[in-house]
Amino acid sequence: MYNSEYPQDHQLPTSKQLFISTLGAIALALVLLVTAILPAEYGIDPTGTGKLLGLTQMGEIKTQLEQESLADNAAPITVETPEVESVAAELTAAPAIVPAAPVEQAVIAAVIPQERISVTLAPGEAAEIKLVMNKDDTVNYHWQVDTGHVNYDTHADNPSTRYHGYNKGKAVTEDKGILTAAFDGKHGWFWRNRSKEIVTVDLQVEGQFSEVVRVL
Repeated sequence: MYNSEYPQDHQLPTSKQLFISTLGAIALALVLLVTAILPAEYGIDPTGTGKLLGLTQMGEIKTQLEQESLADNAAPITVETPEVESVAAELTAAPAIVPAAPVEQAVIAAVIPQERISVTLAPGEAAEIKLVMNKDDTVNYHWQVDTGHVNYDTHADNPSTRYHGYNKGKAVTEDKGILTAAFDGKHGWFWRNRSKEIVTVDLQVEGQFSEVVRVL
């Protein structure tokens, strides 16, 4: 089918030639390793040839990149978490809001007695309003008439004192001030309408008293 020629013995390389070729290949491989592979891959340039060819810089860059990659992989991953404990501590340490002033004012306003009384007097008619007070108690008072005028007498009494006068006046339309109890008993005002009109007396009191009594 095919005609093939087999080489003759004198055409085959001798053992010496094979040995020399092998040594040459090894030497060439070593030269390539030292001058090209080591500088380009690892930045190692014992002969200086890699630097001349620009292979040493390439190897140094490659080595540096590998080292940085290993360092990045070895670095621990830190995950920032919200400062829940810190916020909770701040909320716990925050001072409580105490509405002291409004509560105190409300309590004081509830403790101090206040009354408003109105009496209507025909011409010549009289009326008397008194407060039950202890000695040295004080009351702020204000009374006035809507029309006309009245005679008045501010006084006090108790079982042992029939009459104790504070002040009085004639043809008066208004009076206000502070009444201080001279003793335990009833303290207040007597009015008589001396005008020709129907008069309404409006009395407002605030202070230390336990009861309002209409005597007349």
